Amino acid sequence: MPSKADTPPTDALRYPWDSHPGPDQVVEVLPGVLWLRLKLPFRLNHVNVYLIADGEGWALFDTGFGNEATIAAWTTLLEGELSGVQLNRVIVSHAHPDHLGLAGWLVSRFQCPLQMSQLEYLHGVYHQHRRTEERVENSRLFFRRHGMDESITTQLLGRGQDYLKKVVPMPAAFQRLSHGDHIKIGAREFQVMTGAGHSLDQVMLYCAADNFLLSADQVLSKISPNVSVWAQEPDEDALGAYLHSLRAIAAAVPDDALVLPGHGVPFYGLKARITQLATHHDERCELIADACIANARTAAELVPIVFNKHVLDAHQAGFAAGEVIAHVNYLLMQGRLKRVDSCDGLLRFKTS
Repeated sequence: MPSKADTPPTDALRYPWDSHPGPDQVVEVLPGVLWLRLKLPFRLNHVNVYLIADGEGWALFDTGFGNEATIAAWTTLLEGELSGVQLNRVIVSHAHPDHLGLAGWLVSRFQCPLQMSQLEYLHGVYHQHRRTEERVENSRLFFRRHGMDESITTQLLGRGQDYLKKVVPMPAAFQRLSHGDHIKIGAREFQVMTGAGHSLDQVMLYCAADNFLLSADQVLSKISPNVSVWAQEPDEDALGAYLHSLRAIAAAVPDDALVLPGHGVPFYGLKARITQLATHHDERCELIADACIANARTAAELVPIVFNKHVLDAHQAGFAAGEVIAHVNYLLMQGRLKRVDSCDGLLRFKTS
């Protein structure tokens, strides 16, 4: 679950656009680079997608949510501001439904290829077929071991994760993008970068010649990307992977690059924002470590401590639980927390 106002903006952060595009508008952020904003049906109420000039057509970076409202929004755009636009390819940063959701619909409409990382494509396929009885039971046991009671667990397995299904049928084939690749889009060359933590192998594109980065959800302008651990890999160090990726981005991309994120507004000041994001996670780790000094606690007991300013619905509660577990796993890997044996089968943690 993204969280607001992690750190107040500093002078090093600049936002060149005061407002975002309306639902039927397109904003040119650079010559041959267009910014669109599509609605989402939850608290994080929008996603950014981008069009990049690609010869006689365009490349689309991310697609929007897989629902009828987003299909209607795309139809309005393609009959209005984007009338006559031809997509040569659809590039998807990662498998979350606000980014992958309409890939199948757009690929079918324009008869163009889908490009994404192999892990993200396979994760998208997994989400489409994930609700087998075995997987639901595995998720139920995961939440129960972390101290969630049965009623909360039922909510998390129902409406809390229902959004993962909001993807139209995915294309049966894709073209793989890998970290370190260089691809041409029109006259521009882009370096493919991937990062873990928020998702398994999220694709970002950096154009050195024009000094701009399509950062997807790995670096956002004003909210923190969700970094969570889930039942299919319960001991994953997602936060460690995310912090590693932030360091790699800071080393590879100049601070004066224009950053085009998956949510929020474009900005300058990449390194300042990365510092803010790392500090945000450090602060959450300190909260958890302090809370576990006197008493061993479950992840469920830590959620209201970490998210003490939030009223969480089922959708947000799932993200909050996953994010707390990611911080716990990171602290375990760092040796700052230890597991405490208990006779009730619940996982409890105490500061080392």
